[in-house]
Amino acid sequence: MTAALHPKLALFEDGDAATALPVVDHYCGVEARMVKSLALQAEMGPVFDITLDCEDGAPIGGEAEHVQLINALLNSQANAHGRVGARVHPLGHAAFEADVDGLIQASGEKLAFLMLPKPRHLNDVNQACDFIDATLRRHGIQKPLPIHVLIETHGALRDVQAIAAHPRIESLSFGLMDFVSAHRGAIPRHALGAEGQFSHPLVARAKLEISAAAHAHGKTPSHCVVTEFKHAAAIEASAARAAREFGYTRMWSIHPAQIQPIIDAFAPSVAEIDEAIEIIHAAQAAHWAPIKHHDTLHDRASYRFFWQLLERAHRTGQALPIEVELAFFGEP
Repeated sequence: MTAALHPKLALFEDGDAATALPVVDHYCGVEARMVKSLALQAEMGPVFDITLDCEDGAPIGGEAEHVQLINALLNSQANAHGRVGARVHPLGHAAFEADVDGLIQASGEKLAFLMLPKPRHLNDVNQACDFIDATLRRHGIQKPLPIHVLIETHGALRDVQAIAAHPRIESLSFGLMDFVSAHRGAIPRHALGAEGQFSHPLVARAKLEISAAAHAHGKTPSHCVVTEFKHAAAIEASAARAAREFGYTRMWSIHPAQIQPIIDAFAPSVAEIDEAIEIIHAAQAAHWAPIKHHDTLHDRASYRFFWQLLERAHRTGQALPIEVELAFFGEP
């Protein structure tokens, strides 16, 4: 008998499958919060990423010292899982090149990604990526350094398909606050809240265009913040809408209390996991030919859906049968 073919080999051609990132991107820029976030990640495991913030986290005039602090954390034992990135200042800011050079020189092998905020258009992304790549070569860094982009200006939204197509880009995030501010008061304050950001047409349009562009090019769409960080129900409801209605597979957290509700909202249910396991096992047994499951026809298109659901269950730390973990993910 032919050995069972792994779903990744059976269902995807080279380059077809999108990069699978943790469902939470947790932002912090103050030293005490960065330290606590790293400790929490070490405890929970790599079910969320951490972005150490050089932009909003650094005091004006203290940018170089803040980069040194972030480098110390990146190279410490606190960085237990290698899932820590950094947000630099925007291209054109006086600190941009120093941020990039300082982080890559000291931590180029440790960085999980760099986040580029506030590009005004595709050319800003091109220039920033060119500088980052030149800096990697200058410092002899061999490890690939993925680039994430924060879409928060009119020009970046206009160019979002081309930005998503850039080969250096791994993820697109939506910058709610700056996007609303860019409308000079035309979008009401309500659109910044947990409910209004999903109902205002201009904001909803931006979210959908970013998500669609990311999926079209195999990149990860990352949803914006919810500022009501003490309201777990509002956070989980927003995360659920981002995932189920707007197609986001990742979301920002700005407070440790937001991490678990976001993970819970993005995680599949037990019933969904059980169904996916049954269908994938049956598909393997049929050598990936069409099958009937509970009077419903399934083929390679639906197999991809159920496999991606299992990947999301794994990324969110859901309990899977040990034989599934071993067969599909190589770990118990």
